[in-house]
Amino acid sequence: MPHPLILSFGSVNIDVTARGARLPAPGETIHADSYAIGLGGKGANQAAAAGRLGTGRGMRSALVGRIGTDTFGAQAREALQGFGVDLTGLREDPQASTGLALIGIDAAAENCITVVGGANLHVDASDVSNAEILFAEAAVLLLQLEVPVAAVLAAAQRGHAAGARVILDPAPAPSSPLPDELWPLVDVVTPNETETAAICGVLPTTKEEAARAATLLMARGVKAAVVKMGARGVWWQSAEGSGFVPPFPVHAIDTVAAGDCFNAGLAVALAGGASLGDAVRTAAATGALAVTKRGAADAAPEWTEVQALLQE
Repeated sequence: MPHPLILSFGSVNIDVTARGARLPAPGETIHADSYAIGLGGKGANQAAAAGRLGTGRGMRSALVGRIGTDTFGAQAREALQGFGVDLTGLREDPQASTGLALIGIDAAAENCITVVGGANLHVDASDVSNAEILFAEAAVLLLQLEVPVAAVLAAAQRGHAAGARVILDPAPAPSSPLPDELWPLVDVVTPNETETAAICGVLPTTKEEAARAATLLMARGVKAAVVKMGARGVWWQSAEGSGFVPPFPVHAIDTVAAGDCFNAGLAVALAGGASLGDAVRTAAATGALAVTKRGAADAAPEWTEVQALLQE
């Protein structure tokens, strides 16, 4: 029997990260303590994390997206291969540069990010068609919003038609309403506080507010909503039930990869047959471990680490 495939459709960036005591104010220049260059982009991060986690579960990870023909593109490809990600669906775009993210991180692990989309902004329905075999095999499809929404919709339609479980991470927070036809194609939507407020008009600082937001999301046709409240925990809700997962006590040093690792953990758990409630707890543990390490994709934990935290 083939190993379950987790397919990520989305962005690929190279992250240039500077770390300092604090973030600069507008118009201010400050000195940072260090910098690093590594793999990023929500699509790549989720594929890489799924690749690392899936190794311990007998699962496969693949990525569909675009890079440029530049040095950063070659660096991204090499890094993704190191995570064991199938890159047959990753195309080189001769007309665009590889995506780039400029990240600042302060001593409290808070961050600010500027993204240059590059080749990510050229992703379209042809990328879905080009990866037909991967979509046909996918057990779980991971979507984000760092590529054009029309491409996300095309991927959701193909994944849904093929029987994949479609997970939408609505990040970055959309500045305009998402297409009405997208929501019924989504099995699980996973917004954080900012994204929930942007989509629903509800800032979820309590379980009651998170439940109200989840109800609003499900009214749009989503089968399940997982509302991430940062250090306050996670609320999940579906037609079968609902529940709250309290935060795992960890020492955060870098929050950049938390959301992406959360979604990868959710995908791996669901692909392994876990219930939604158990999968959300696994996802929360995965995201918690990610903030204890530096970097984006590099912060993804091993499956054994996740299991150890779940048993504490």
